[in-house]
Amino acid sequence: MKRHAPKIPKGQRPARPVREDLVTQACLEAYGSVRHEGRLADRALDFTLRHKKMLYSNERRAVAERVYGLLRRERLVDFLLEQGSRGFDSISSTRKDLLRLTAVRVLAGEVPDLSALPADDRPALQRMDTGRAALDRLDPVERYAIEASLPDWLAARFMEELGDEAQAAAEAMNERAPLTARTNALKCDRPALQDRLASEKVTTRTTPLSPLGLHLDDRINAFTLQTFRDGFFELQDEGSQLLGMLVDGPPTKVVDACAGAGGKSLQIAAQMKNRGDLYALDIDPRRLEELKLRARRDGVHNVRIHLLPNVPDLAGKCDRVMVDAPCSGTGTLRRKPDARYRLTEASVGEYVAKQKMLLEQFAPMVKPGGRLIYGTCSILKEENEDVIASFLSAHPELEVMPAQQVLGEELGAKVCRGGFLRTYPHLHNTDGFFGAVLKKKK
Repeated sequence: MKRHAPKIPKGQRPARPVREDLVTQACLEAYGSVRHEGRLADRALDFTLRHKKMLYSNERRAVAERVYGLLRRERLVDFLLEQGSRGFDSISSTRKDLLRLTAVRVLAGEVPDLSALPADDRPALQRMDTGRAALDRLDPVERYAIEASLPDWLAARFMEELGDEAQAAAEAMNERAPLTARTNALKCDRPALQDRLASEKVTTRTTPLSPLGLHLDDRINAFTLQTFRDGFFELQDEGSQLLGMLVDGPPTKVVDACAGAGGKSLQIAAQMKNRGDLYALDIDPRRLEELKLRARRDGVHNVRIHLLPNVPDLAGKCDRVMVDAPCSGTGTLRRKPDARYRLTEASVGEYVAKQKMLLEQFAPMVKPGGRLIYGTCSILKEENEDVIASFLSAHPELEVMPAQQVLGEELGAKVCRGGFLRTYPHLHNTDGFFGAVLKKKK
């Protein structure tokens, strides 16, 4: 009788060896789409991996990690390769990209197989220490910009605004962000969510700041989990969860003025316990359609979705109005490392003008005694404290309510500065968020 080997549980199977030729080709395609064709990194990776059906799950992770790793370190990698090989600028784009992908792995302490590299390009990797010595001879701002892989103007801003914290902030922004879930309080509490995820063999740990969050094992595809499909959690950065908590309950009429696909709308709906009216507004119909699907999955019933400018008359009627404004996204560079290559100094000014316009547009909806909550995922003072100061100078009927009064003194002491919510990757292991609560006088 033929004997069959015992079946090994999925979680205990050894990882398949990575087929370097297939992974490298996928990396070259995805990275090229981002840097040579201007696609967003997440979309480029999604497109590439959807068309590489032969890749194993560990190979897909390797592609994403290598491409994102290079996007986070590209300027440093190029500087070191240029110093180690004077002919770097003259070689073809494909050879450059292959050398970059290999170099960033060397920087991370890996020992990659160099057989795929042309023999003439390999010495450049061995001479990267020469580039390190050249880096030490640069002035502090230029050196910081290259080490952090930031445009010169943004590096100068970070150094000016963050001071002694600038180096730590840049290092944190160039690390991979944790995979964080927000418990859907309409369906379960955090311990129950942990139990559900444990039943699906997912390792979790509680977030230290948000009472709603769990950090998940980042090797999984969370969207394939039955717990996610059943609406028990949403993926949401811990800092974003804290911003949503500034819309504290139990208000009966709330506006999420820049709802997008509804991450914070769904959180606010749960905080409202599905009661009252939550108006989710946006200018993008596709994102609002996504919100409808997510609301159905999460069991949210009190959201009223409106495509701007078609909104009911809410002037002076709302307990809370949240303006989670479009911004430079400088607080989310660890998740969107390619954004630094598209952002310009002029575009920051354009965001500021839009932020001020949105506050003017939606502030009239706040009733006497109600609150206007302003938030961004930027760490730049120009988009945050300066916007609030400018707005308040024209609106004496509103005043700052210290964010720690909403979040509580214990949590507020950890995440608030100058009366505002302020989170940073290097201090809180969250994305960089700003949040202000403005109360309308009665």
